[in-house]
Amino acid sequence: MSRINTNVSSLTAQRVLGQNNNSLSQSLSRLSTGLRINRGKDDPAGLIASENLRSEKAGINAALKNAERADQVVNIAEGGLQEVSNLLTELQGLLTTSANEAGLSESEKEANQLQIDSILQTIDRVAGATSFQGTKLLNGNFDYQVTSVNAGVSDINVRGAKFDTASQAVEAIITQSAQQGGVLLSFGGTSLDLNDTNGTFTIEIEGSKGNRELQFASGNTVAQIEAAIDAVTDVTGVTATVSGNVVKLISEDFGDSEYVSVDVIDDGGQAAGGGGSIATYAGDFGDATSLTTEGTFDSTAAANGIRDDGQDIGGTINGLQAVGNGKTLSVTSDFLDLEFTASTTASQTLGGISAFTITGGGADFQLASNIDIAGKTSLGIQDISTRKLGTSSLGYLDDLASGKSFNVVDGNNLDDAQKIVAEAIDQVSSTRGRLGAFQKNTVGATIRSLGVALENTTAAESIIRDTDFASETASLTRNQILVQASTNTLSLANSQPQQVLALLG
Repeated sequence: MSRINTNVSSLTAQRVLGQNNNSLSQSLSRLSTGLRINRGKDDPAGLIASENLRSEKAGINAALKNAERADQVVNIAEGGLQEVSNLLTELQGLLTTSANEAGLSESEKEANQLQIDSILQTIDRVAGATSFQGTKLLNGNFDYQVTSVNAGVSDINVRGAKFDTASQAVEAIITQSAQQGGVLLSFGGTSLDLNDTNGTFTIEIEGSKGNRELQFASGNTVAQIEAAIDAVTDVTGVTATVSGNVVKLISEDFGDSEYVSVDVIDDGGQAAGGGGSIATYAGDFGDATSLTTEGTFDSTAAANGIRDDGQDIGGTINGLQAVGNGKTLSVTSDFLDLEFTASTTASQTLGGISAFTITGGGADFQLASNIDIAGKTSLGIQDISTRKLGTSSLGYLDDLASGKSFNVVDGNNLDDAQKIVAEAIDQVSSTRGRLGAFQKNTVGATIRSLGVALENTTAAESIIRDTDFASETASLTRNQILVQASTNTLSLANSQPQQVLALLG
């Protein structure tokens, strides 16, 4: 066919040329930007997926920076705690030196007290000066606030708590009572009757701290026996009380590690029928219904030793199985990490106890890309000032200052002072260990995990959105050739109607 008004070949060539120009333009855009998807029409589904992945990358990058910042905060806190630990170690040495009373002059004691005062002041100064961007780290700023504290609860230590409400009630259920170890010596009278012999009543008393052999003569009263046992309590860990004709031997502390053991090495010929028996409680200590006589002083059982062990408190806290240590109940989980000490009455009363309520505080670190309670880590750092280091039962570190209960100048209770310092060292060391575990395990693992997640997310986003240069350069070459070919074809198609002129002669 030969027509002039309508050149269908030209129209076809124009359409193909336009398509090839679009393809060439797309290849040039992808190669110049490095992106396969530059606008929604390039790949609508791919654009949605890649934008979601980009959002995840932004969250992961921010979480990585948060984890690194958390590591820096804890590093600064650890530096302050390390200095406090060194000061406490020096303080322990000063107490030991000061206990050498016969070898010290009064001026030396006063000099030691000056050093102790200086150490206590420095600890308080470190607690108040250790900060990150103006936020104090060791003065209780990052400690948890608690209210509604039960009268039977003390020495609360909230190490971590995550909750999305205004407050978190701590409810405990005591399922096992805390007990001391205890053995009862019954003498049948207020004084020891060895049947008019010249023998001695010899026993070996042993507790968690050690043992000591004691000897008593006929006529020694139960009060004298009690006094002799109490005189070596620091060696044995066993105290004594008198109830009528009975001397009760009780472990100083509560828990599975505490016990009382009595070996009758020589009964001294105690009068027959005059008592002379050893008893223990099969149930809770002091439960008269479970009192069991183990044997007389001259029995084989007494010679082999009668022992009674203490018992740790047991129970749950907010539905989580708790760990007992003496009268202290603790729980460790991702959402709740705390401990408290129950009073003797509370620790021996089975049932529920509303311990206290956490109303806020702590240091919260966002270590995941998603902002929710699961992605947050909470950390509590207690006040490490001298008025807080120690316990309510032992006393606190500031009691060692001049004019206070345990100052070395007066030589007041240096053994108790040393216990306070030992407890303070344990508290600071525990805090350092907990912060170290947070850095190594929580922060370290988070950084490694987020690094891998960022790598994989970036790779996934790159596959969807980035240009494959090898493939795209091949497409560019193809499109360039097609454009040239379609341009030449259009030129031929446009010249085709001229052939009609030949028909006109």
